[in-house]
Parts: sequence; structure tokens; C-alpha cells
Amino acid sequence: MNTAFHWRGALWLVCVMTLAACGKDKPAPSAPPAAEVGTMTVAPRDVPIVYDFVGQTQSSQQVEIRARVNGFLDRRVYTEGAVVKAGETMFLMDPKPFAAALDAANAEMAQQVARLKTANADLARVRPLAERNALSQRDLDDAVGKQQAAAAAVEAARANVTNARLNLGYTTIKSPVTGVSSFAKKQAGSYIDPSNSLLTYVAKLDPMWVNFSLSENEVLSSRSEQESGALKFPPKGAFDVVIVMADGSQFPHHGKITFADASFSAETGTYMIRAEVANPDGTLRPGQFVRVKLHGAERTKAVAVPQEAVIQGPRGQMVWVVGADNKAHQRVVDVGQWTGDNWVIRSGLKPGERVVVSGGLRLAPDAPVKATEVASGQKPPAGAAPASAPGAPGASSPAQAKSTQSAGSKP
Repeated sequence: MNTAFHWRGALWLVCVMTLAACGKDKPAPSAPPAAEVGTMTVAPRDVPIVYDFVGQTQSSQQVEIRARVNGFLDRRVYTEGAVVKAGETMFLMDPKPFAAALDAANAEMAQQVARLKTANADLARVRPLAERNALSQRDLDDAVGKQQAAAAAVEAARANVTNARLNLGYTTIKSPVTGVSSFAKKQAGSYIDPSNSLLTYVAKLDPMWVNFSLSENEVLSSRSEQESGALKFPPKGAFDVVIVMADGSQFPHHGKITFADASFSAETGTYMIRAEVANPDGTLRPGQFVRVKLHGAERTKAVAVPQEAVIQGPRGQMVWVVGADNKAHQRVVDVGQWTGDNWVIRSGLKPGERVVVSGGLRLAPDAPVKATEVASGQKPPAGAAPASAPGAPGASSPAQAKSTQSAGSKP
């Protein structure tokens, strides 16, 4: 038993000495390596602003095609939904009653012309006799009155002929403009009178109007920023209007603002603006919803950072800032309008600070970094992971001063 105890004591002593030796050989923990990031130095500059609205197209001239005379509709000539040319026949009404009325008016005019000839002949005979006192002055006056009455009757008959000819022409109903036609509201055989004279519509497609609205808050905000110099609009409000279709494609023709309403809508509290855009191929149709982008405005002395620099954190939208100690620090920022690939920062950053624009996903608060300056518009370094974009844009729509004029107005 003493021998076993002696061996167990010796084994325990060897284990303790081995553990002590291992503890002396363990190296001290080393500092984590500095993360490589791309940075941009914040500097105020004039930033182009693109205003984005939801608009709806409207025909620049939508015409009601109505019957101008009463009668039976004979037939429809045009193809419903097709593009019709100005002067193209669309409907034909039964012309027979109007042709008969024209014949009657012509006969009445011929009768009045014959009476005028007789009255002129009588006056020609009476006038010399009255001058020689062979007839009384009363006879002369009667002859003159009959001649004048006959001449007036001829003019009235001529007007009746013109009216009858117009009514006959109105039986052929033509389009006054070139545009796309609507469906026929009346079919052949229907009796047309003033109560149901609407036959169809024709909407002019070129040019096309695009209407969009600004809220009262946007108008007031824009006005105050213009007065303070924070916003600068193009001269005479000459914005470049870009239309984006529902599928995201850009309409090839650009437009311009041609009209601004004189007052706010009492129903919606918004201010209506109208842009005009060329539509030679008829791609745009009335009633479409599109996105309207206005180019040409600038925000002066603004702080803007790339979209990759802004991340969505638990306290809102933030950026990574590299301090003088070359360590990363999170900074909450107030994000403004979206412009191109950049966010306008309303508050939270100061000129001269370095903002991380690439590699932010690998950072932690107070982590050491190795910063590489990235020029504005330059691609991030290869292998740098981009920071996540914010969850939703904080951009606000632009406003337009209420003093905008009809043509070339400032939105």
C-alpha cells in the first residue's frame, strides 16, 4: 500500500509540473489586423437633383365626334380603335331628307330670283314715267319697295340654300384631328337627335400631355429653399422631362413643362403641373400611368455620399466614419434626396470627415482600419465588400413655387 501511494503522488507531481510548463510557453493574444476599406472625404459641392413624380398621360386634344343634324345613322366607316387622319370619314347618316331639303331651297331661290327680275323690270319702267310726272311719286315708291323686298327675299332664299347644303354635308361625319379613335357609341340604324348626338371620341397622340401634382408642403419647402439659395432651378424653369414607362424602360423623347395651374385643387390640396412630350410613334396612349423625372435642378453646397456608404442600422440610417485614430465609428445621419447613385445628407456629417464607401460589412465599432481614398465616381477597390443599402429611400419629392408661370415655369 505504501508503494502504490508513493507512485500516485509521483504521478500527480509530474502532471502539475507539465501543466506549469505549458502555461509558460502559451503566446500572448495578438491584435486583430486592420480592415482595408475605401473612404471618401466629405466636401460640400453642388449636387444635381432629379425630381421623381407619378404622372398620367392625357391627349393634347381629345375631340367629341357628334352628329350635327337629326336623322338616322346609315353606317360606321372607320375601324374602332384605329388611328384616323384629319378629314377622314367616320360615320355616314341618311342623306335623302337633306338632299330633298336642298332641292326645295334651290327651287325657292329660283322663284325669288324670278320675282326680283320682275320687280327690277317694273321699277325700270316706272322710274322714267315718274320723272316726267306721268306717274305719281307713290307709284314710284311702291315699285322701289317691291324691288327691295324681292331682293331681300332672294338673299333669304340664298341663305336657306346654304343652310340646306351644310346640313347635307353634315351627314358625312369626319374627324377634325389625327388621332386614335374610340369605340362607336351608336350603331347603324339608330336615330340621332341632340340628346344622343355623341358618336365617339378621337384623341390626338402627338404631342402628348403628362400631368403630375405637387403637394402644398412640397411647394412651400421648395420656395423657401430657393429663397435661401439651397436650391437652384434651371433658367426660366427649363427642366428636362424624362418619362419612364411602367416596365422601367425610358421613353425615347424628352419633354418640357408647358403649364402650371394657377391654384391648388380644393379636393386634393395639390398643385397640377403639365409637361408636353413628342409622341410621333403613338407609344404613349391617354390614361397611362408613368414616372416623371425632372432634370436640371441643383442643391448647392450639399454633402453627398455614395449609396454604398449608407447602411440601415437599429438607430436608423448610418455611415461608418474613420476618425483621426484610424478606427471606424458609426454615425447616424439624416438622409435627404436621392440623386443618381448618391444620397444627399441633410445632417450628421461635417466637411473633411472620411466616410467608408466600401468594405463596411466587415467593420465593428472602434475597429482599426486601413483606409484608401476613393475619388468621387471611382469604383471601389477589388475585393472590398460593399455596405448594405438603406431599406427605403429617404428622398422627398421636390416642390415648385406657386408663382410658376404657364410656360417654362419652375416646379
